[in-house]
Amino acid sequence: MAKVKFWTIAAIVFGMAFLFMNFRDWVPYDSADKVAYEISGRWELPAELREVSGISWMDENTLAAIQDEDGIIFIYDLEKEKVIKEIIFGGAGDYEGLATEEDNAYVLESDGTITIIENFEEQDRKVTSYETNFNVKNNMESLWLDLPENQLLVIPKDRDINSDNMKGVYAFSLDEYKLAYKPVMQLNMNDQVLKHFREKKVYKNFRPSDIAIHPKTKEIYMLEGAKPKLLILDKNGVAKKGYSLNKKVFPQPEGITFSPDGELYISSEGKKDGVGTITKLKLLL
Repeated sequence: MAKVKFWTIAAIVFGMAFLFMNFRDWVPYDSADKVAYEISGRWELPAELREVSGISWMDENTLAAIQDEDGIIFIYDLEKEKVIKEIIFGGAGDYEGLATEEDNAYVLESDGTITIIENFEEQDRKVTSYETNFNVKNNMESLWLDLPENQLLVIPKDRDINSDNMKGVYAFSLDEYKLAYKPVMQLNMNDQVLKHFREKKVYKNFRPSDIAIHPKTKEIYMLEGAKPKLLILDKNGVAKKGYSLNKKVFPQPEGITFSPDGELYISSEGKKDGVGTITKLKLLL
Protein backbone atom coordinates (compact mmCIF):
# COMPACT_ATOMS: atom_id res chain seq x y z
CA MET A 1 0.00 0.00 0.00
CA ALA A 2 2.87 2.36 0.89
CA LYS A 3 4.51 1.71 -2.50
CA VAL A 4 1.24 2.47 -4.28
CA LYS A 5 0.93 5.78 -2.44
CA PHE A 6 4.56 6.64 -3.20
CA TRP A 7 4.19 6.02 -6.92
CA THR A 8 0.87 7.86 -6.97
CA ILE A 9 2.45 10.92 -5.35
CA ALA A 10 5.50 10.63 -7.61
CA ALA A 11 3.29 10.49 -10.70
CA ILE A 12 1.41 13.60 -9.58
CA VAL A 13 4.66 15.49 -8.94
CA PHE A 14 6.16 14.50 -12.29
CA GLY A 15 2.87 15.32 -14.02
CA MET A 16 2.78 18.79 -12.49
CA ALA A 17 6.42 19.35 -13.44
CA PHE A 18 5.68 18.29 -17.01
CA LEU A 19 2.71 20.64 -17.25
CA PHE A 20 4.74 23.52 -15.81
CA MET A 21 7.64 23.01 -18.22
CA ASN A 22 5.37 22.77 -21.23
CA PHE A 23 2.84 25.44 -20.36
CA ARG A 24 4.84 27.86 -18.23
CA ASP A 25 4.37 30.61 -20.81
CA TRP A 26 0.63 30.39 -20.24
CA VAL A 27 0.74 31.68 -16.68
CA PRO A 28 -1.73 34.38 -15.63
CA TYR A 29 -1.01 37.93 -16.74
CA ASP A 30 -0.29 39.03 -13.16
CA SER A 31 3.14 37.41 -13.50
CA ALA A 32 4.13 40.10 -16.00
CA ASP A 33 6.28 43.04 -14.95
CA LYS A 34 4.51 45.82 -13.11
CA VAL A 35 5.31 49.18 -14.67
CA ALA A 36 7.00 51.65 -12.33
CA TYR A 37 5.85 55.26 -12.45
CA GLU A 38 5.68 58.56 -10.61
CA ILE A 39 2.28 60.24 -10.27
CA SER A 40 2.44 64.00 -10.71
CA GLY A 41 -1.29 64.66 -10.75
CA ARG A 42 -4.54 62.83 -10.11
CA TRP A 43 -8.11 63.98 -10.51
CA GLU A 44 -11.34 62.35 -9.33
CA LEU A 45 -14.03 62.96 -11.94
CA PRO A 46 -17.69 63.88 -11.35
CA ALA A 47 -20.44 61.27 -11.47
CA GLU A 48 -21.23 61.89 -15.16
CA LEU A 49 -17.70 60.75 -16.02
CA ARG A 50 -17.64 57.67 -13.82
CA GLU A 51 -17.50 55.60 -17.03
CA VAL A 52 -14.99 57.84 -18.79
CA SER A 53 -14.01 56.04 -21.98
CA GLY A 54 -11.70 58.41 -23.82
CA ILE A 55 -9.61 61.54 -23.25
CA SER A 56 -7.74 64.01 -25.43
CA TRP A 57 -5.21 66.69 -24.49
CA MET A 58 -6.34 70.24 -25.34
CA ASP A 59 -3.95 72.56 -23.49
CA GLU A 60 -1.95 72.63 -20.28
CA ASN A 61 -5.06 73.14 -18.19
CA THR A 62 -7.78 71.23 -20.02
CA LEU A 63 -8.58 67.77 -21.34
CA ALA A 64 -11.57 66.69 -23.39
CA ALA A 65 -13.35 63.53 -22.28
CA ILE A 66 -16.26 61.31 -23.26
CA GLN A 67 -18.16 58.56 -21.50
CA ASP A 68 -19.64 55.52 -23.17
CA GLU A 69 -23.36 56.23 -23.00
CA ASP A 70 -24.13 59.78 -24.15
CA GLY A 71 -23.03 61.83 -27.13
CA ILE A 72 -21.39 64.53 -25.02
CA ILE A 73 -17.84 65.89 -25.00
CA PHE A 74 -16.86 67.11 -21.54
CA ILE A 75 -14.19 69.80 -21.19
CA TYR A 76 -12.41 69.19 -17.90
CA ASP A 77 -10.31 71.91 -16.27
CA LEU A 78 -7.37 70.33 -14.45
CA GLU A 79 -6.68 73.50 -12.46
CA LYS A 80 -10.27 74.07 -11.34
CA GLU A 81 -10.82 70.31 -10.99
CA LYS A 82 -14.22 70.38 -12.63
CA VAL A 83 -16.11 70.12 -15.91
CA ILE A 84 -16.36 73.61 -17.39
CA LYS A 85 -18.28 72.79 -20.55
CA GLU A 86 -20.49 70.07 -22.00
CA ILE A 87 -20.85 69.77 -25.78
CA ILE A 88 -23.74 67.65 -27.06
CA PHE A 89 -23.05 66.11 -30.48
CA GLY A 90 -25.25 62.99 -30.52
CA GLY A 91 -27.79 60.83 -28.72
CA ALA A 92 -27.38 57.67 -26.69
CA GLY A 93 -24.71 55.29 -27.97
CA ASP A 94 -21.54 53.44 -27.08
CA TYR A 95 -18.85 56.10 -27.46
CA GLU A 96 -15.33 54.86 -26.82
CA GLY A 97 -12.56 56.85 -28.52
CA LEU A 98 -11.88 60.60 -28.64
CA ALA A 99 -9.38 62.87 -30.36
CA THR A 100 -9.34 66.66 -30.66
CA GLU A 101 -7.27 69.16 -32.60
CA GLU A 102 -7.95 72.89 -32.60
CA ASP A 103 -11.53 73.32 -33.87
CA ASN A 104 -12.39 69.69 -34.61
CA ALA A 105 -13.21 66.61 -32.54
CA TYR A 106 -13.30 62.96 -33.60
CA VAL A 107 -15.28 60.23 -31.85
CA LEU A 108 -15.23 56.46 -32.31
CA GLU A 109 -18.15 54.18 -31.41
CA SER A 110 -17.84 50.51 -30.55
CA ASP A 111 -19.45 49.50 -33.87
CA GLY A 112 -16.70 51.31 -35.79
CA THR A 113 -18.66 54.46 -36.63
CA ILE A 114 -16.46 57.55 -36.76
CA THR A 115 -18.04 60.94 -36.09
CA ILE A 116 -16.33 64.20 -36.99
CA ILE A 117 -17.51 67.33 -35.18
CA GLU A 118 -16.25 70.47 -36.91
CA ASN A 119 -16.04 73.63 -34.77
CA PHE A 120 -17.03 71.38 -31.89
CA GLU A 121 -16.96 74.14 -29.25
CA GLU A 122 -19.22 76.46 -31.25
CA GLN A 123 -23.00 76.56 -31.58
CA ASP A 124 -22.81 76.15 -35.36
CA ARG A 125 -20.81 72.92 -35.10
CA LYS A 126 -21.17 70.44 -37.97
CA VAL A 127 -21.57 66.74 -37.13
CA THR A 128 -20.90 64.06 -39.75
CA SER A 129 -20.74 60.31 -39.14
CA TYR A 130 -19.04 57.67 -41.29
CA GLU A 131 -19.52 53.91 -41.20
CA THR A 132 -16.46 51.67 -41.54
CA ASN A 133 -15.82 47.99 -42.23
CA PHE A 134 -16.04 47.27 -38.51
CA ASN A 135 -19.06 46.32 -36.40
CA VAL A 136 -19.93 45.51 -32.79
CA LYS A 137 -18.13 42.14 -32.99
CA ASN A 138 -14.85 43.97 -33.47
CA ASN A 139 -15.63 46.12 -30.40
CA MET A 140 -13.79 49.29 -31.39
CA GLU A 141 -12.43 51.48 -28.58
CA SER A 142 -9.06 52.92 -29.64
CA LEU A 143 -8.67 56.16 -31.58
CA TRP A 144 -5.68 58.39 -32.30
CA LEU A 145 -5.33 61.42 -34.57
CA ASP A 146 -2.20 61.04 -36.70
CA LEU A 147 -1.74 64.64 -37.81
CA PRO A 148 1.37 64.23 -40.00
CA GLU A 149 -0.53 61.72 -42.18
CA ASN A 150 -3.91 63.48 -41.77
CA GLN A 151 -5.60 60.28 -40.65
CA LEU A 152 -7.22 58.60 -37.68
CA LEU A 153 -5.80 55.32 -36.37
CA VAL A 154 -8.04 52.59 -34.94
CA ILE A 155 -7.49 49.01 -33.76
CA PRO A 156 -10.08 46.37 -32.78
CA LYS A 157 -10.45 45.46 -29.15
CA ASP A 158 -11.69 41.97 -29.98
CA ARG A 159 -11.61 40.16 -33.31
CA ASP A 160 -9.95 41.71 -36.33
CA ILE A 161 -11.68 41.59 -39.70
CA ASN A 162 -9.54 38.79 -41.11
CA SER A 163 -7.81 36.93 -38.27
CA ASP A 164 -7.89 36.15 -34.56
CA ASN A 165 -4.09 35.91 -34.52
CA MET A 166 -3.42 39.48 -35.65
CA LYS A 167 -4.87 42.87 -34.82
CA GLY A 168 -4.27 45.59 -37.34
CA VAL A 169 -3.93 49.31 -36.78
CA TYR A 170 -6.10 50.76 -39.55
CA ALA A 171 -6.06 54.26 -40.99
CA PHE A 172 -9.15 56.36 -41.68
CA SER A 173 -8.21 59.05 -44.21
CA LEU A 174 -9.29 62.59 -43.41
CA ASP A 175 -8.82 63.47 -47.07
CA GLU A 176 -11.05 60.76 -48.51
CA TYR A 177 -13.11 59.99 -45.37
CA LYS A 178 -12.79 56.25 -45.68
CA LEU A 179 -11.02 53.39 -43.95
CA ALA A 180 -8.05 51.73 -45.66
CA TYR A 181 -8.56 48.01 -46.23
CA LYS A 182 -4.98 47.08 -45.32
CA PRO A 183 -3.63 47.92 -41.85
CA VAL A 184 -0.66 50.26 -41.51
CA MET A 185 0.80 47.84 -38.94
CA GLN A 186 -0.18 44.64 -37.14
CA LEU A 187 0.05 43.33 -33.60
CA ASN A 188 0.71 39.60 -33.43
CA MET A 189 -1.36 38.04 -30.65
CA ASN A 190 1.32 35.36 -30.27
CA ASP A 191 4.17 37.84 -29.89
CA GLN A 192 6.67 36.87 -27.18
CA VAL A 193 6.07 40.22 -25.49
CA LEU A 194 2.51 39.04 -24.79
CA LYS A 195 3.50 35.64 -23.42
CA HIS A 196 2.43 36.48 -19.86
CA PHE A 197 -0.94 37.74 -21.06
CA ARG A 198 -2.05 34.61 -22.92
CA GLU A 199 -5.67 33.55 -22.72
CA LYS A 200 -7.53 30.50 -24.01
CA LYS A 201 -8.85 32.55 -26.92
CA VAL A 202 -5.86 34.07 -28.68
CA TYR A 203 -7.58 37.32 -29.67
CA LYS A 204 -8.00 38.07 -25.94
CA ASN A 205 -4.24 38.10 -25.30
CA PHE A 206 -4.35 41.86 -25.67
CA ARG A 207 -7.58 43.84 -26.00
CA PRO A 208 -6.78 47.51 -26.75
CA SER A 209 -8.96 50.09 -25.04
CA ASP A 210 -7.03 53.09 -26.38
CA ILE A 211 -3.96 54.05 -28.37
CA ALA A 212 -1.60 57.04 -28.36
CA ILE A 213 1.71 57.97 -29.99
CA HIS A 214 4.45 59.61 -27.94
CA PRO A 215 5.10 63.03 -29.55
CA LYS A 216 8.88 62.78 -29.20
CA THR A 217 9.90 59.12 -29.37
CA LYS A 218 7.03 58.19 -31.73
CA GLU A 219 6.57 55.01 -29.69
CA ILE A 220 3.05 53.60 -29.73
CA TYR A 221 1.30 53.13 -26.41
CA MET A 222 -1.68 50.79 -26.12
CA LEU A 223 -3.87 50.34 -23.06
CA GLU A 224 -6.05 47.43 -22.08
CA GLY A 225 -8.87 48.10 -19.65
CA ALA A 226 -10.38 44.64 -19.14
CA LYS A 227 -7.26 43.32 -17.38
CA PRO A 228 -5.29 46.53 -16.88
CA LYS A 229 -2.07 46.57 -18.84
CA LEU A 230 0.12 48.75 -21.02
CA LEU A 231 1.89 47.73 -24.21
CA ILE A 232 4.67 49.82 -25.77
CA LEU A 233 5.64 49.39 -29.43
CA ASP A 234 8.35 51.12 -31.41
CA LYS A 235 7.48 53.58 -34.17
CA ASN A 236 7.32 50.72 -36.68
CA GLY A 237 4.78 48.80 -34.62
CA VAL A 238 7.15 46.22 -33.15
CA ALA A 239 6.15 45.29 -29.60
CA LYS A 240 8.88 46.18 -27.10
CA LYS A 241 7.43 45.60 -23.64
CA GLY A 242 4.15 44.69 -21.95
CA TYR A 243 3.32 45.69 -18.39
CA SER A 244 0.45 44.92 -16.05
CA LEU A 245 -1.02 47.96 -14.30
CA ASN A 246 -2.01 48.35 -10.67
CA LYS A 247 -5.77 47.73 -10.48
CA LYS A 248 -6.07 49.91 -7.41
CA VAL A 249 -4.77 52.91 -9.33
CA PHE A 250 -6.20 51.98 -12.73
CA PRO A 251 -9.30 49.78 -12.15
CA GLN A 252 -10.29 49.97 -15.82
CA PRO A 253 -8.00 52.23 -17.89
CA GLU A 254 -9.88 53.28 -21.01
CA GLY A 255 -8.21 56.50 -22.18
CA ILE A 256 -4.66 57.64 -22.89
CA THR A 257 -3.23 60.87 -24.27
CA PHE A 258 -0.01 62.88 -24.37
CA SER A 259 0.73 66.57 -24.13
CA PRO A 260 3.04 67.93 -26.86
CA ASP A 261 5.90 67.72 -24.34
CA GLY A 262 5.31 64.01 -23.78
CA GLU A 263 3.42 64.20 -20.49
CA LEU A 264 1.28 61.08 -20.13
CA TYR A 265 -2.35 61.07 -18.97
CA ILE A 266 -4.40 57.91 -18.36
CA SER A 267 -8.10 57.88 -17.53
CA SER A 268 -9.80 55.01 -15.77
CA GLU A 269 -13.41 54.12 -15.21
CA GLY A 270 -14.60 53.70 -11.65
CA LYS A 271 -15.42 50.14 -10.56
CA LYS A 272 -18.29 49.31 -8.23
CA ASP A 273 -18.64 52.40 -6.02
CA GLY A 274 -15.45 54.01 -7.31
CA VAL A 275 -15.15 57.22 -9.32
CA GLY A 276 -13.62 57.86 -12.71
CA THR A 277 -10.11 59.29 -12.59
CA ILE A 278 -7.46 60.98 -14.68
CA THR A 279 -3.84 60.36 -13.69
CA LYS A 280 -0.81 62.29 -14.91
CA LEU A 281 2.28 60.13 -14.62
CA LYS A 282 5.85 59.59 -15.64
CA LEU A 283 6.87 56.04 -16.49
CA LEU A 284 10.15 54.89 -14.97
CA LEU A 285 11.27 52.57 -17.76
